[in-house]
Amino acid sequence: MGDSPLTSERMYSSEETLNASLDPLALRKVPTGIADLDSIVGGGFPEGCLVLLLGDIGAGTQEYVYTAASKIAIVRKNPELRHYFLGPACDASVLPDRICYVTFSRSREAILQELGASFNAEFFYAFRDLTVFRDFSASYFRNSAIPSTWTQQENPFEARSENVLEGLVSFLDENARGAMVVVDSLTDLVETEAVEMRDLVTTVKGMQRASKEWGGITYLLLTRGILDKRFEQMVVDSVDGCLTFEWRTYARSSNRQRYMYLEKFTSVLPHLPRDKIARFPTMVTSNQGLVVVYMERIA
Repeated sequence: MGDSPLTSERMYSSEETLNASLDPLALRKVPTGIADLDSIVGGGFPEGCLVLLLGDIGAGTQEYVYTAASKIAIVRKNPELRHYFLGPACDASVLPDRICYVTFSRSREAILQELGASFNAEFFYAFRDLTVFRDFSASYFRNSAIPSTWTQQENPFEARSENVLEGLVSFLDENARGAMVVVDSLTDLVETEAVEMRDLVTTVKGMQRASKEWGGITYLLLTRGILDKRFEQMVVDSVDGCLTFEWRTYARSSNRQRYMYLEKFTSVLPHLPRDKIARFPTMVTSNQGLVVVYMERIA
């Protein structure tokens, strides 16, 4: 028997959607919020990507997500400021609808206080107003010596029944579509006995698949050197892209410089001219967030 008109129509529609998603000319970008980086990668990272921010302590991973989220939030509230905050390379890029910020050991108040102390009021209010927070502290600390009053959990019995990874998956299923998602951080999950490393890697692999349906962009933060090298490489291998942040010292000097570079990004690196595959010295200012100082070619 032949397909009914309705069945054929559904199949044709699905094929059209698949072909459109595979058309390289239809690739949409999400701004990183770092104007010099966006100008090099053609307006941002591909929509639907899962990106690992892997870094030395204090080298810029936190400042990166604060900058990206705040600038996207500012432009969402004030579209006329798009060119100023994101630069001309992002004129055709897709803006996430909102920010979804997931934490495991830090509170919403701590995040806002840190951002407010680091950047100007415009960054702070835009970030606060556009961000959906989910704090898993109660579940994260449930088998520790930390009392429920410290995690501000109104119903500690609810936390006892919630698995951290299952809670994360449920939250993302409900909120991640079309959003910029920040998972702060994988380091917390690595350090807790409640999460098995293999379960964590499997969850990251699942997020990499689901992110293509969500659209927007998803960032995972991980402190470099916390994991055994084998597991760290498993996480890097499970994401679409890896942006690395590091400290470097100068010869015969006590000065240190922050650097940022693309360690892995299959859909981005092949399109960059060799002279644009660079390590980016960065700095952080209260009015601009994380910015690139200049480019230093990677030999």
